[in-house]
Amino acid sequence: MPLTDGPGADGARGPLKLSDVAQVLGTSVAAGAPTPAPPGTPVTGVTLDSRRVRPGDLYAALPGANVHGARFAAQAAASGAVAALTDPAGADLVAAAGLPALVVDDPRAVLGDLAARIHGRPGDVLTTVGVTGTNGKTTTAYLVESLLRSAGWTTGLLGTVETRIAGERVDSVRTTPEAPDLHALLARMVAAGVRGCALEVSSHALVQHRVDGLVLDVALFTNLSQDHLDFHGSMEEYFAAKASLFTPAHARRGVVWVEEDGAPDASWGRRLARRASVPVVTVGAGDADWRVTGVRTGRAGSTFNLSGTLPGGPVELDLTCPLPGDFNVANAALAAVAVLHLGPAPAIVAAGLAAAEGVPGRMQTVVRDGAPLVVVDYAHTPDALDRVLRTLRGITPGRLVAVFGAGGDRDRGKRPLMGAAVAALADVAVVTDDNPRSEDAAAVRAAVLAGARSGPAEVLEVADRAAALDAALARCRGAGDTVLLAGKGHETGQEAAGVVTPFDDRAAAAHALQRWARTHTHEDTRGAAGAARGGRP
Repeated sequence: MPLTDGPGADGARGPLKLSDVAQVLGTSVAAGAPTPAPPGTPVTGVTLDSRRVRPGDLYAALPGANVHGARFAAQAAASGAVAALTDPAGADLVAAAGLPALVVDDPRAVLGDLAARIHGRPGDVLTTVGVTGTNGKTTTAYLVESLLRSAGWTTGLLGTVETRIAGERVDSVRTTPEAPDLHALLARMVAAGVRGCALEVSSHALVQHRVDGLVLDVALFTNLSQDHLDFHGSMEEYFAAKASLFTPAHARRGVVWVEEDGAPDASWGRRLARRASVPVVTVGAGDADWRVTGVRTGRAGSTFNLSGTLPGGPVELDLTCPLPGDFNVANAALAAVAVLHLGPAPAIVAAGLAAAEGVPGRMQTVVRDGAPLVVVDYAHTPDALDRVLRTLRGITPGRLVAVFGAGGDRDRGKRPLMGAAVAALADVAVVTDDNPRSEDAAAVRAAVLAGARSGPAEVLEVADRAAALDAALARCRGAGDTVLLAGKGHETGQEAAGVVTPFDDRAAAAHALQRWARTHTHEDTRGAAGAARGGRP
């Protein structure tokens, strides 16, 4: 439900008043006790978290997975909330807390537009590029931000690993923030002088209206393969969620990667290009508006040719990307085409891509002289594991060993598929714990093992992640071998039974290589410790 303009709704004309909020929502303010807030009370912020309420905020008391947010209305009122936005189920709880209530049938559906309005519609000031897809969102968003920065823009980044505002790092909790946080962050970017922002857009965020109120200048689609079916129910529903980004409510134009005919999951990109209700250009190695040819990839990165047409005429570029793998060529090509359509010159885009830095926990290498190469990657779907292992197989003269698991409380159907993908491509598959969360870790491993034992690889089960890495390295002979440590990437903790224990795959890999070296070589006191190198095999 889009919000209509009302008096005082424009951020340039001053903050919204409580009466304005009621008007644009098509409701009235139900008085709190003992003293109702005057209709002219300014609303200066909005939040879903009662612990983060500041004086002047509207508290969004939404139903949650376990408890209704209205149960925390008293805490919000004590912190200075001027009113609560809620649904009929929360109305009595808000009233009991003495907080004025704005009651609508589906508060989440109006929250995004309302948050944008309260913050002065910052997305209209920024140039925004959003990336969706099963795999590759983080890398592609990083590359877009890097290319814009290389063109001299002050930039922002919103995603799984981090949020950055004009170079300042802010920790990320979700791939895509809740709508109030998203628009507040965009407003901070405007205040900091940011010109362009790259952000990841998850399918959950689209279904849950988290990006409502923001119309992207460019929306990118990387790929679609099985994941999150615990949430969406089917691949068609998953696709529909992704496709909703390519509508006038969310984007002005789209850039879509299309797989070559016959490739796994090849139809999704072409279906999306046909279905989109905004102008779309396609990018791919086959029949596409922008063609990728001459791909060469190795440990040092990738090179490829990109050709297409801009309003000013045809463009052909020989590009270098410091990231290995065909999948990273696709990510880089998408980022380049998006930025080219925003105005930077082709030569600037080419130079910026060549200078791009690696992404934390994405094909990040941990190296030690004379030891196997360890690659840390976030791959946690069957398709992502397949792509990463194919890339590593191409640059590994010796044995390829994979250490991986599956996350608990997530799509259960993909677990045996992950095991099968690894067993088909690795010499050794070591199944271990990822983030079991509330599930029984052994049961999660068993589901992965069921698929892994269908392939030719040697299969091991080692529950402890650090011990699993040691077991993987024990199967290696030396520098010609590669160990993939997959699933957690940039994460710095492991969640099990409600407890998050510090665990960083990159640090664990460095320590494991030290232990391996003690049994295979003499310690080199001139700097033998393993070193993580972001995204640069």
